[in-house]
Amino acid sequence: MDASERGVLLNRLADLMERDREYLASLETLDNGKPFQIAYAADLALSIKCLRYYAGWADKIHGKTIPIDGDYFCYTRHEPVGVCGQIIPWNFPLLMLAWKLGPALATGNVIIMKPAEQTPLTALYVASLIKEAGFPPGVVNIITGYGPTAGAAISEHMDVDKVAFTGSTEVGHIVLQAAGRSNLKKVTLELGGKSPNIVFSDADLDEAVENSHFALFFNQGQCCCAGSRTFVHEDIYDDFVKKSVERAKKRTMGNPYDSSNEQGPQIDEEQMNKILELIESGKQEGAKLQCGGGREGDKGYFIKPTVFSDVTDHMRIAKEEIFGPVMQIMKFKDINEVIERANTTMYGLAAAVHTTDVNKAIAIAHGVRAGTVWINCFDVFGAQAPFGGYKMSGSGRELGEYGLEAYTEVKTVTMKVAQKNS
Repeated sequence: MDASERGVLLNRLADLMERDREYLASLETLDNGKPFQIAYAADLALSIKCLRYYAGWADKIHGKTIPIDGDYFCYTRHEPVGVCGQIIPWNFPLLMLAWKLGPALATGNVIIMKPAEQTPLTALYVASLIKEAGFPPGVVNIITGYGPTAGAAISEHMDVDKVAFTGSTEVGHIVLQAAGRSNLKKVTLELGGKSPNIVFSDADLDEAVENSHFALFFNQGQCCCAGSRTFVHEDIYDDFVKKSVERAKKRTMGNPYDSSNEQGPQIDEEQMNKILELIESGKQEGAKLQCGGGREGDKGYFIKPTVFSDVTDHMRIAKEEIFGPVMQIMKFKDINEVIERANTTMYGLAAAVHTTDVNKAIAIAHGVRAGTVWINCFDVFGAQAPFGGYKMSGSGRELGEYGLEAYTEVKTVTMKVAQKNS
């Protein structure tokens, strides 16, 4: 198949998703619990844009001619890796599907994708759209199953040439070990995080409060890059806490198909109980519970928007990835201190800084070891910009031109010529 035809097929798939956008958003809400308005306006919009972005790349991926010494003609080819296993999570099922499908198909690979067992519905529906779009049979294979069985089979299979996994750091270790035990397949990992969100005293306070609220509570707090360590300068700490509590108390929750609700339920009972256990640890370790702190009602897996103040770095809620609607607000004195504390974590997925001082902004952006840094904003994503983590938040990058690299092998071809003109 010509490279340009791969782009045509990806654009056709994006068009079909646009056509069925409302239905796909409804499925995503049914499966995941996120508010329908978010699924429609964010998840679907970003998924479609991602596929269209990589459709444009399909016939622009190429090698170079290289002027090596001697009478030789040397060039490189960017060839498909081959069979790519892709294991996607339950927090953004459709968006992670697009992040994986786009670069893999643009570069000419074959895919075996496993959606999370909690949220398979949109992936299965997209499989029907892939068929309708005209992709050749066998190019995209979507299988359902559990991680220890289906996921392990992909990670360990000798005929799978590359595996991409998005999920917990714990499972990331297992995937990487399985790849090492089998055929040393290429691996990219997008894993957990405990992202610092730093607010200086010169920031626009109301804007910083709203951005920090969004950074933590978006998607019921079920974001790998959530701003889950909120560092606030001591000069504005009390005001920031007060306003953050007021905002959290105003957060609406309930039926995710009701457009007036900002927050739906957590994904399942297991995740809800994990979050509640960590909330209890915060209380026991001396953090001050400002609001929330428990389950909302007795039906569904709803957790009240929770805010802790007086949090210190040694507490579990300051170190462990909660993956829920629980905000930790910590105090700092100066920039050197906060950079050191921000980096005192095994994670390095994302970070943010709120300030009107460009020097502080650049110092934080360059000093914090994280794959993405937002300045006076949070969770701003574009298909054009790479995303991925430092340290135990993963390896490799998704999105942008960088996202193509993991799906190609570079081959060098050198040919003897009678005479080289150079």
